[in-house]
Amino acid sequence: MVAIVRVKESVRTPIDKAPEPDMGGDYIPKERYISKDFARLEWERMWSRVWLMGCREEEIPDVGDYITTEIGPESLLIVRGEDGKARTFYNVCNHRGNQVKFDQCGNSRTLQCAYHFWEYDLTGKLVNVPDEEDFHQGCPKEQLSLKAIRTETWAGFVWYNLNPDAEPLSEYLGILPEHLDPYHFEKMDMVLNVTVEWDCNWKTAVDAFNEIYHVQCIHPELSYTIDDVDIQIDLYERHNRYLVPFKTYSPRLNEELVEVPEHLAEQISSIGMDPDEFTGRVADIRRAVQVYKRGNEDKLGIDYSELNDDQLSDDYHYCIYPNLTLNIMAESFGLFRQRPHPTDPNKMLFDVQRYVMTPKGKAKPPLPDHEHCKHGERSLGLVLDQDSVNLPYVQKGMNSTAFRGLWISSQERRIRHTHKTLMDYINGVYSNDA
Repeated sequence: MVAIVRVKESVRTPIDKAPEPDMGGDYIPKERYISKDFARLEWERMWSRVWLMGCREEEIPDVGDYITTEIGPESLLIVRGEDGKARTFYNVCNHRGNQVKFDQCGNSRTLQCAYHFWEYDLTGKLVNVPDEEDFHQGCPKEQLSLKAIRTETWAGFVWYNLNPDAEPLSEYLGILPEHLDPYHFEKMDMVLNVTVEWDCNWKTAVDAFNEIYHVQCIHPELSYTIDDVDIQIDLYERHNRYLVPFKTYSPRLNEELVEVPEHLAEQISSIGMDPDEFTGRVADIRRAVQVYKRGNEDKLGIDYSELNDDQLSDDYHYCIYPNLTLNIMAESFGLFRQRPHPTDPNKMLFDVQRYVMTPKGKAKPPLPDHEHCKHGERSLGLVLDQDSVNLPYVQKGMNSTAFRGLWISSQERRIRHTHKTLMDYINGVYSNDA
C-alpha cells in the first residue's frame, strides 16, 4: 500500500526547471584563480559587497557571547547583545589598532582591548578610556566606537555585509528562503565544525562541489547510491542548485542491479529499513524509502509534512553565492564555506559543518568544538577526502604557462554561472545594491 502523502502545499520547495541563460562557451581565464591583481578586484568589488554567513546563532546563544571570524584581510567580531540581537563589528580597537578579541569565542559583558584596556559595550559603544583626561584632543565616543557591520539573521545563521549600503539580506537571497525554509535549518543542530587550510584558490574549491561530472571518476562507490546522470540544474540570478536522485544507482553502470549494493544497504538500514526484506527491484528502492519515511514519521521522530517526496530521498544541492555549498537531505545538511586567503590567491580556508534534525524525544547533541587543521592532517570522510586530493594539483596546474583556462562542459555549467555572477560584480552590475 502506498502511503498517503500529506504535504503542506503552501510551503513546498519549488521544483520547476529554471530557464537556461546563455552564458557562452569560451575559456574561463586562469588569471581569475592565480592573479593577485584579480584577487584584489574580487575583494574590492565583490567580497565587500555580498552577504556572507558569519556564524551559527547557537554559537552565540547568550548575552555577551562572541565569536571571531575572518574574511580575507579582515577579522570580525560577532556578539550577542543585551537586547538579544546579534551584531557584527570590525575586530579592531580604535586606539592603536589592536584586535579587541584574540580568542575564537567567549563571553563578556563588555569588549575590552587587552593593550590599554579601552572598553566597549555590547553595542560597540566606547564606554571607558583609562586616563581619558590625558587626551587633550578629547575622546569622542561616537567617532572612536567599534565600527559596526550590517548584520541580519536567517535560517539559524548570522549574516553580515561589509557594504553599509547593501540591499537587505532577503533581497540578496532572492528565491532561496522559499526554497529552503521548508527544511527548517534553524531547528537543526551542529554536529561537526572543522576549518582546513587548503592550497588552492577559493573558487577551485567551490568548483569541486558545483559539478557532478567528476563522480564517475573519483567517487566510484557513489555509482551504487546516486544517479549522477539524470540531474536537474537550475541557474538563478546569483545562486544555483542541482537536484540529485539518491537511494538509487547510476545509469553509467549499464546494467540493472538485482542485489542491493552494500553502500545502499547501509543507507537504508540507517533509517530502519531491512535490506534483506526488500523484495522489489533495486531501482525501486528510492521510492520505497520515500514511502517508508512518509509512513513512519512518528517512529523516526521527524516531521516531513513540508517536504515533497523526492526531498525524502534526494540531495537538493544549493550554492549560495559566493561561497556556501549546501548538501541538503530531509533530516540533515552539510555546509561547505570557502574563504579567500588575505594575500595569496593560491590558498584558502575551507569550513566544513554538518547539521542534523534531532528526532522528537531525543536529547540535542552538544555543540562541537571548532577544529582547525591543515590539509591531510585529519580525515573529512571518504568523499571529501577524495575531493580534496586533486585540488592542490589543480591549483599548481593553473599556474602553468601551458594552461590557458577552464573549458567547461554543460554538466559543469554551475561553474560558468558562478563566474558570470562574479564578473557582474567585477564589472559593476551590482555596484549599488541599496
